[in-house]
Amino acid sequence: MISLLDQDPEVRRVALRTPAGVMAFGFGSGLSRFAPGTMGTLAAIPFALLLKSLPVLAFWLALAGLFLAGVRICDVSSRRLGQHDPGGIVWDEMVAYWLTIAFLPVAWPWWLAAFVLFRFFDILKPWPIRWVENRFSGGLGIMLDDIVAALYAMVILAVLARFI
Repeated sequence: MISLLDQDPEVRRVALRTPAGVMAFGFGSGLSRFAPGTMGTLAAIPFALLLKSLPVLAFWLALAGLFLAGVRICDVSSRRLGQHDPGGIVWDEMVAYWLTIAFLPVAWPWWLAAFVLFRFFDILKPWPIRWVENRFSGGLGIMLDDIVAALYAMVILAVLARFI
């Protein structure tokens, strides 16, 4: 098992000692050496339960606010690290997962399907996801490609829900 001590000290400093970094690195989940995006998406699940308990309008307002905050915190954190889209920044995965489950019931089979489909599209990056990733920079670029991956997953889930 690789410990946090094995990581670049600057990454740990940004991820654990700055408010933007703590959020951008998914409260530490993005520091995982193994599949940080997947770990960040897993870390999003408890927060998803809280978000889904909100009234519908509050859910959408919160999600919009979390997206906008994500643009800023991802931009600040990536600039501090001097990288375009560091793999440990997982706030984008978290917000995108919350979007993926927006229309789903709070039921583990649906949330598992959302998890698998979102990660599939986030990793594979079919058009236009990769195009968005390459076209936009900064925090907006970090956030947007995952939102498009979430939209792909949402469409498939909507089709499945129609036939199940």
